[in-house]
Amino acid sequence: MDKIKNPFSPGAGSPPPELAGRDGILEQARILLGRIREKRPEKSILLTGLRGVGKTVLLNEIERIATRAQYHTILIEAYEDKRLASLLVPHLRSLLYSLDRIAGAGNKVRKGIGVLKSFIGAIKVSLGDVEFSIDVEPERGSADSGDLKVDLPNLFTAVAEAAEEKGTVVAILIDEIQYFNQSELGALIMAMHKMQQRQLPLVLIGAGLPILPGLVGESKSYAERLFSFPDIGPLSELDAVKALQDPVRAAGEEFEASALHEIFRMTKGYPYFLQEWGYQAWNNADSSPITLRIVEDTTALVRTRLDENFFRVRFDRLTPREKQYLRGMAEIGPGPYRTGDIADVLRVKITTLGPVRASLIKKGMIFSPAHGDMAFTVPLFDEFMRRAIPKFQQKMEQ
Repeated sequence: MDKIKNPFSPGAGSPPPELAGRDGILEQARILLGRIREKRPEKSILLTGLRGVGKTVLLNEIERIATRAQYHTILIEAYEDKRLASLLVPHLRSLLYSLDRIAGAGNKVRKGIGVLKSFIGAIKVSLGDVEFSIDVEPERGSADSGDLKVDLPNLFTAVAEAAEEKGTVVAILIDEIQYFNQSELGALIMAMHKMQQRQLPLVLIGAGLPILPGLVGESKSYAERLFSFPDIGPLSELDAVKALQDPVRAAGEEFEASALHEIFRMTKGYPYFLQEWGYQAWNNADSSPITLRIVEDTTALVRTRLDENFFRVRFDRLTPREKQYLRGMAEIGPGPYRTGDIADVLRVKITTLGPVRASLIKKGMIFSPAHGDMAFTVPLFDEFMRRAIPKFQQKMEQ
């Protein structure tokens, strides 16, 4: 088996060779983009799901669809301690200057650049020690109040009107959107409400963890009328087999049916894990077909790679108390987990767990699928914790 020709590509956001089982989501995105272009109202999309289900891959694919539809796109990734305004401003600046180069009469683009300058001055946006300079006068009285919930809708309006004047459409795509605070989410929601009310050519498509619908709903009660929240889950066995077998066959090789079933059993259909098992099974096979024996022999290697990379990078950024909380969850089983049961395992009062639980939710490690329940945001993390618990306890005792 030629390792150079290995079709699988495990990695954060790496496009899989076969994007199986996501046709419905992509069709929903195509309809949204088409309707916004035709000035027909449609709910924006916020993809939700656990880590490793392919939300980033889908967001990248939707951006490609938008680009083919002649959209101007902005794709950003949110992360802890980085504010929404700082992420948006450089992209909006580039977008407006790009629109300014499109031939056509009108002054909406220059006005949009002036509004952006006002916004920057009011919000005091900088990137590190570098201030954003814009060579036009600020648009006084527009997006310059210093209140993001007032200014962001005005800024989006100016950008959308500039795009409309130039006969184009804008798509803003934001990954890990759950990291924005409530005020920032509220500002985004209000801005998109204004876009829908005025039927302006600007659409928002985001992706985040399962806590996202709750966060958005808490920010603005009418958010459910502006957004749809497709749940991106694991693949069915049929789609998982397609994701594995089709790329291998395209390369002139084959999986045995029993090998495919075993990979699905171990990965539970989560796309990132499918890529890992497929990648290592290919590399460890001497010849085609890739057999059940090869998959079984590869499992220890895959688990080690996942433990040291996919799982460990998240585990190592936690405090000892947070690790203990996750240990308590994992000892119960696969979950979801009742908060009282976690307290019982850890032999503490349930009232003492509130702060650590809130911290883990903020860090994107756990979420509440139902009142009083907790679950991991990372698939198979309970299995990792049970493998890691002996080492963790030994370290704590030293």
